Amino acid sequence: MFERIPAAPPDPIYSLTTECNRDPNPNKLNLGVGVYKNYEGLIPVLESVKAAERTIWEDETSKNYLPIDGSAAFGYQVRELLLGQHPLVNAPASITVQTPGGTGALRLASELIARNMPDARMWITDPSWSNHVQICQKASLGVHTYPYYDAARQALAVQDLFREVRQMTSSDVLMLHGCCHNPTGLDLDLEHWQSLAQIADQGQFLILVDFAYQGFGRGLEEDATGVRYLAQAGLPLLICSSFSKNFGLYNERIGALTVLNFSESVAERVLSQLKVYARSLWSSPPAHGALMVETVLGSPELRAQWEQELAVMRDRINETRDLLAETMQELGAETDFSFLSRQYGLFSLTGIAPEVVQIMRDRYSIYFMSNGRINVAGLTPDTIPYFCRSYLEASS
Repeated sequence: MFERIPAAPPDPIYSLTTECNRDPNPNKLNLGVGVYKNYEGLIPVLESVKAAERTIWEDETSKNYLPIDGSAAFGYQVRELLLGQHPLVNAPASITVQTPGGTGALRLASELIARNMPDARMWITDPSWSNHVQICQKASLGVHTYPYYDAARQALAVQDLFREVRQMTSSDVLMLHGCCHNPTGLDLDLEHWQSLAQIADQGQFLILVDFAYQGFGRGLEEDATGVRYLAQAGLPLLICSSFSKNFGLYNERIGALTVLNFSESVAERVLSQLKVYARSLWSSPPAHGALMVETVLGSPELRAQWEQELAVMRDRINETRDLLAETMQELGAETDFSFLSRQYGLFSLTGIAPEVVQIMRDRYSIYFMSNGRINVAGLTPDTIPYFCRSYLEASS
């Protein structure tokens, strides 16, 4: 039994971590996996989260299963974070299903699309998070890409993007990154979101927003500008949320799929189907992470503390971008790295060539993706000079 089962290829991001963990070099750097690290290079547990967890530990009376669609209180908090004080937060047709992480939300959304939209085609940015394709394909969705990044200019490929999107029809689903685009760090501005809303309305295609990094770009409210515009424009929306990054709840696997702007009768049927798919995928969502999010967002004091901690994380990322660009310039890099300061979030496509990436890995124990994507938060003021000198030596 299973004698002929083939070995699956390793996940490129997690295999980098495995390789880095085995490396004895005390100066090694892991810039592959997308986790926030503080100035000490540690992945912190937020103080607001610790306080919420103490409250839960003292008050919790049961470990019973959650409903298939999760906690109603959590769902409300998710929608409020996404939409602010908009009436859609409490609208009967607005539904939120709790999921194991943002990945679970993406898989659940893919199931919904694949089973209810004949000949559906999922369009993702080129480039995008590497797991987007696999998640969609596991739900038997056809996956296509549309232009997003102009590598030569380290800028959005705006004209090519809109030319492709204008060809989309009711069989298409356009996946957008809500903010802090992975892997480029380049985001759409409000004018882009407004144009996309108009095109989607004319083409009658569905928009799915992967919103994994709210608060890591410009701010909680600012990062939601595009999503809120689409919602207020009345467009049918699927929004996949994650609390791994902005709450630091990586191993709690807490996310959500929110469905907006369908009629009440359609929303009711959509929810019924989502429950069926969720039942076969994970049955009941994990509770602990959702309880922490509920507790923090439901307490004015803890929410204020969390927002301050989130601001510290955001500022640390943006300051690291600036310092990395400045250090490259000071050390005499021929390439202009000032584009780093125009990007947001954890990730950047640095433009570092694959052969240079390999040299930096082999010779200097600096681990990141062969396409040049780095996790900016993997660097600190102490390690940035080492990274920059290693790059200059490897590329000379």
